[in-house]
Amino acid sequence: MQRFDRLQYIQQLDPIQNCCEICCLIAGYEFPWDMTRALEIALFRTFCVPSISKLLDATGEFLHHPQKRYDDTGLIVSSILKWGYHSEKGQAAIQRMNRIHAHFPISNADYLYVLSTFVFDPVRWIDRFGWRPLCEVEQQSLFHFWYCVGQQMNLQDIPPTYQLLEQYNLEYEQQHCRFSEATQRVGQATLQLFLSWFPAILRPVLKPAVYGWLDDRMLDAFGFPQPSPNQRQRVEQLLRLRGRLLRHFPPRTEPDFYVDLPSRSYPQGYELADLGPPGLLHRLNHPSDPKI
Repeated sequence: MQRFDRLQYIQQLDPIQNCCEICCLIAGYEFPWDMTRALEIALFRTFCVPSISKLLDATGEFLHHPQKRYDDTGLIVSSILKWGYHSEKGQAAIQRMNRIHAHFPISNADYLYVLSTFVFDPVRWIDRFGWRPLCEVEQQSLFHFWYCVGQQMNLQDIPPTYQLLEQYNLEYEQQHCRFSEATQRVGQATLQLFLSWFPAILRPVLKPAVYGWLDDRMLDAFGFPQPSPNQRQRVEQLLRLRGRLLRHFPPRTEPDFYVDLPSRSYPQGYELADLGPPGLLHRLNHPSDPKI
């Protein structure tokens, strides 16, 4: 198989009927590393909304269990992408996610914004740093995929087209992303989580690189310092260089989903019943228990 053969195959598919297959190929074969980074940025971006960060700050999950919160999200999202929202495993992951979310007062508007970031952050990241941009079929497939997931989450008034959801995404950010003390605390906890994955000696060097990943609106919302133009340029140059080099590598033939990788929180493996805030696990797994 040549590097662009899979793209030619994808372009022959229907972005609505075949959106699960296409999104599986995007996330697990064509752009696995880029999708993981883009979805990290997407989730980080949602924390810029004070109503979202206030809830996360109040739960204490990012203070006491940041790695588990990250892994649980990654495992659920990658399971849906790998197996498809219509599969038995995909349905089980969505049901678990809905059960967890039901314990928190999340507005429909915030849900829609988070959903929109799962479409547009990957599109924007891959267009900038991927080994090729996403084609129209792939962009539409991402939209239809997450639109259907949103329906299964019982979200209301989901914008019905790619263009309208993008408009919602941009307008919501402009209106709601801003600094707050809760946003700053959640942002710092998330930053420390990212840095904890690397040896301590590298963290002072990597911190400016993380700032270089984030746009000005995110930096302002979290109260992070602005990177120098040279720092941001170096980060972007390295990411673009990686994309250009990948064009010369053979295409991936084995899947590479987050759900397939060893988990820091579950080194011995996990069950869906393990996913969720520790303080809620009994209620999540035994909803009919009269002691709850």
